Amino acid sequence: MADIGYCVKCKEKREMKDSKQVTMKNGRKALQGKCSVCGTGMYKILPKS
Repeated sequence: MADIGYCVKCKEKREMKDSKQVTMKNGRKALQGKCSVCGTGMYKILPKS
């Protein structure tokens, strides 16, 4: 399944490449990857579960 996130540079929802799950400083889980079109770094905060 492709991870979708919002690219700030493209100003559209794009597919993330090289995405991995990380834990932010505040303890929340997020996906970190790169935009498949422009290569800008992207984050997607995951819901609490």
